[in-house]
Amino acid sequence: MSSASATSASTWIGRILAGLVVVVLIADGLVQLIAPDMLKAEMEATGFPPGMALPLGIIMLVCALLYALPRTAVLGAILVTGFLGGAICTHFRLGELGSPPQLICLLLGVLTWGGLYLRDERMRALLPLAA
Repeated sequence: MSSASATSASTWIGRILAGLVVVVLIADGLVQLIAPDMLKAEMEATGFPPGMALPLGIIMLVCALLYALPRTAVLGAILVTGFLGGAICTHFRLGELGSPPQLICLLLGVLTWGGLYLRDERMRALLPLAA
């Protein structure tokens, strides 16, 4: 496989991974905006007042939008990682080490940066992981 086709394949894989992350973030953000009552028990269980669903949903949608746009993707990845890190920390504080929400957040964080690395040549130049 030539270098150009390998780069093209990497770019497309990165776009697909990034697309998955964006879809999940948008879905989560919309649920928080449209159906906050569905999340009431989970919000209370994690120590958040149910009224926080709306601002959290807005933050999630802004993060997804910033990550989806190539020009602001790095900022979006940083913000997504911070948001997911907060969720991981919340579950850790509750003694839920290795819980499904933590693992999902961890996976989304890896997919966020993996997708960005594969789709953005600037990231590959900044972090030359492959020989």
